[in-house]
Amino acid sequence: MYIQSIELNNFRNYANLSMDFHPEKNILYGDNAQGKTNILEAIYYCGMTKSHKGSKEKEIIKMNEKEAHIRMHINKNGVDRRIDMHLKRNKPKGVAIDGIPIRKSQELLGLVNLVFFSPEDLSIIKRGPSERRRFLDMELCQLDPVYLHDLSKYNHVVDQRNNLLKQIAFDKSLLPTLEIWDQQLVEYGRKVIDRRKTQIQQLNAAIAPIHEKLSGGKEHLQLIYEASATEEAFADKLALNQDRDLFQKSTTLGPHRDDIMFVIDNIDIRKYGSQGQQRTAALSLKLAEITIIKQVVGDWPILLLDDVLSELDRNRQNCLLDSIQEIQTIITCTGLEEFIQERLHVNRVYKVVNGTVE
Repeated sequence: MYIQSIELNNFRNYANLSMDFHPEKNILYGDNAQGKTNILEAIYYCGMTKSHKGSKEKEIIKMNEKEAHIRMHINKNGVDRRIDMHLKRNKPKGVAIDGIPIRKSQELLGLVNLVFFSPEDLSIIKRGPSERRRFLDMELCQLDPVYLHDLSKYNHVVDQRNNLLKQIAFDKSLLPTLEIWDQQLVEYGRKVIDRRKTQIQQLNAAIAPIHEKLSGGKEHLQLIYEASATEEAFADKLALNQDRDLFQKSTTLGPHRDDIMFVIDNIDIRKYGSQGQQRTAALSLKLAEITIIKQVVGDWPILLLDDVLSELDRNRQNCLLDSIQEIQTIITCTGLEEFIQERLHVNRVYKVVNGTVE
């Protein structure tokens, strides 16, 4: 699987851009704030239907323009495919695959498998639980359409239940209707928890040898899924929590409140690990993600490295570079000197200057 080309129109600081990619190693270099990351964001948008930054569509469209377009050509299993994205300021985006519009943008997930790695990802261990849940959800949504369906249903139920909890504060007669949403919350929540736990098991199998190599055989990393309620006890715990939910006007337990623990030698490194341990665990996590996608899909994902190599020491750089030899990789950086070396064979180089690419 690899990206052949991308075309942008009124996307971020690009009025018009058309560029081809090499199936192996590509570098985008230039000063900061020139538009390098915007190209990676457009690629990610075409694969995941949203920005890796969480940006809204009106923030992505070029200033003073009403709409933006992205077109990306890929080759998957020897077959050429085309993805078209039409972004509008005040209307839902339009998405087409091979010229055929799709009803829901989520139908696009899984067509392109991507791994995005930025300096912010090196802090995923010490940041809030939402970042770790997002990592797990985005990985699973690429790989498992059933999980995508269950998670979407679950999130919808959480939103509806929260709205009802707010209404009950003003109208107590609505309280009996809470049971309807509780039943659906438990139904879909159990499925989400079960699939996440299975994925954590797969991640543990992939991450253990990677982290052992990175730490020189000194550390064993284990991931533990921390559920606010287990599948078996979800319904009972939700009932016991009802008064609290009514008081806070919010659903206070379920998969949307769960977390992932990172443990080395019985120590929770989210709280007590050194910065070096946390960054090494984050790198191990990203490399394990690449491994799992290859195992499930049967092909390597496309790797987007956003100025991350400069944040890693030589040992971690070498481990990352050793792991991506067979993968199409698109790298952004501020200078070329760090890459003109034997460690990385570069196939194509682009210079990015203020929304233009050479």
